[in-house]
Amino acid sequence: MSSNEFRVEHRYLELPDSFYTRVQPSPLKDARMVCFNHKLAEQMGFHAQSESDWTAVGAGAELLEGMDPVAMKYTGHQFGVYNPDLGDGRGLLLWETTGPDGRRWDWHLKGAGMTPYSRFGDGRAVLRSTIREYLCSEAMHGLGIPTTRALFMISARDPVRRESIETAAALVRVAQSHIRFGHFEFAAHHEGPESVKTLLEHVISLHFPHLINLPDGERHTRWFEEVVERTARMIADWQAVGFCHGVMNSDNMSIIGDTFDYGPFAFLDDFDAGYISNHTDQAGRYAYNRQPQVGFDNCQYLARALLPIMDEDDVRRGLRHYETAYNARFLQNMRDKLGLANEQDTDLSLIMDTFSMLHEHHVDYTAFFRALSNLQAHGHSPVRDLFVDRSVADQWLEHYEERLMSETRAHDEREYAMRGVNPKYILRNYLAQQVIQEAQNGDYQPMKALLKVLERPFDEQPANEAYAALPPDWGKHLNISCSS
Repeated sequence: MSSNEFRVEHRYLELPDSFYTRVQPSPLKDARMVCFNHKLAEQMGFHAQSESDWTAVGAGAELLEGMDPVAMKYTGHQFGVYNPDLGDGRGLLLWETTGPDGRRWDWHLKGAGMTPYSRFGDGRAVLRSTIREYLCSEAMHGLGIPTTRALFMISARDPVRRESIETAAALVRVAQSHIRFGHFEFAAHHEGPESVKTLLEHVISLHFPHLINLPDGERHTRWFEEVVERTARMIADWQAVGFCHGVMNSDNMSIIGDTFDYGPFAFLDDFDAGYISNHTDQAGRYAYNRQPQVGFDNCQYLARALLPIMDEDDVRRGLRHYETAYNARFLQNMRDKLGLANEQDTDLSLIMDTFSMLHEHHVDYTAFFRALSNLQAHGHSPVRDLFVDRSVADQWLEHYEERLMSETRAHDEREYAMRGVNPKYILRNYLAQQVIQEAQNGDYQPMKALLKVLERPFDEQPANEAYAALPPDWGKHLNISCSS
């Protein structure tokens, strides 16, 4: 590390020691650096002259001065059932740093080995899941959606048993905070009101400083409203790009509204409102069209955890902010995607009719909206060609163009704006699977090439057209499990 411009802290250790256990990482063997996010490192205030200098840190074999690794304790609702036995079962919070721009960063080593919260797990992460998280967190960042980030990842030779024998890997994940809804559930269910208040004041002081000087009751009420609103807006952004999280347990919900804990995620290909990205989710609890409701359910779990220190009426009023924030953000997102700047009462009806059509006719979600963003420049064919029955597209396009007649922007201005919100490139599961297969054979260049494309999802990138192609039949609806 050189030219450092960051300050080291470890403010999480200011919480009562029931919130964590100090654990040393278990070193991996024959580790090698796979991918290093230099742009992110610079934002965080440091420069890595040699990526290999960080390999030992990623492998759990070396700690830098100031690193004091801890496994965080939290609980949460998993598939709607409260589980008291959760916590960092394979990850360690190494330290916190503050960059030159004042932003805080938690450094979390994922795949660091067993902790007291590992239950029956081995504390390891495997190569495929680590690559998927690296790719998706960076893809979401490129799309402008709040998310944890990937700083670097390493691979190793250690065997790890999942459905088959795989090889280990580790990821250094960074975020403004790793505190989850489940931290508050742990405090409320197992520690008591003072612990809940201590945690709440900790979160406000670090991540909601604009609320610090308000009186206690108002500070807590405003904070809860903001958390609810951030969560609602994040999920509205997911819906707009067709992202399915797959495991929306309350212990996977960030208190600051980041997309958190990437597992069996998927971006929609052929539009299916009820799409389930996690093959272990037999009941479809976390299907695409249920995500908005589940986000609210998780806010309710958080609300219950706050009742020991907040007025019940204030909590109820705070929860009402969810629907308002979600609906406003979702409607605005979809108006932007359709290029509708002059709001009309009939817009929601058009939006829902569009979703119904895409669902009924299994139309590729991303390709449809991208083609719509070039309607004047490229004509109707790119849209029509996505439909088996072209007459359905013709009828919809006629209705859509009637609506556009009430718009005042020039066509090219409108479509330029649409291309800024309708990505051409998303992390389709088949693309992730292809680079994973190459990586398992020792070639990480395809992964790095895909990351470059995903950095600029809204740009045309003529040299990378292949990444925007519709998935092959084998690449649709791939089975992804939680067994990472």
